[in-house]
Amino acid sequence: MNSQIQALGKFAAAFGLVCTFSTASLATPTNLVPAGKTNPPIGHYEFCRTYAGECEALGRDQGPMQLTRQRWAQMLEINTHVNRSIQPDTDLNIHGVEELWSYPRTVGDCEDYVLLKRLMLMEAGFSPQDLLITVVLQPNGDGHAVLTVRTDYGDYILDNMRSDVRLWSETGYTFVKRQSSEHAAHWTKLGPGNATTAVGAVNN
Repeated sequence: MNSQIQALGKFAAAFGLVCTFSTASLATPTNLVPAGKTNPPIGHYEFCRTYAGECEALGRDQGPMQLTRQRWAQMLEINTHVNRSIQPDTDLNIHGVEELWSYPRTVGDCEDYVLLKRLMLMEAGFSPQDLLITVVLQPNGDGHAVLTVRTDYGDYILDNMRSDVRLWSETGYTFVKRQSSEHAAHWTKLGPGNATTAVGAVNN
């Protein structure tokens, strides 16, 4: 445990962060744990029919990426840029249908924010293995989509509802399922300690 505290402390110092650590927080895994295959959300299934090239096999999992100062800055910049550039709205208002995952131009719902952030991070050199669309439940029980960025310091969450980037365990969400790190069209349940109920559609 002491070595983990020292590693987190070095990371905080290097990135200019102010952090507090507790035994409880360190007992929580810093990376989410896949817990078996599950069906993709219907919106992502339809997205893959349109954008087949973005839903291909990614190869053997190479493990989380190394989180450097540059990559941290890119994550923050892209998360902030997309959140400020896109206005939130529902698929029903935008497209006239209940569920449609697409790349937003000026407006979008939570999945659209995630798709654009994922694309921009890949264009910045991030591996798609480390950029995983993730379905969560908010504290009120509503479904929501966020982008998980896998790093050697833990799984960080890019969220259109927040301006900051947090570890998954600090979001207050229940994590349900996310893309496989080995195939962009496949999905896995998340656990232990996370809900394993499949959610077909997510809301803002």
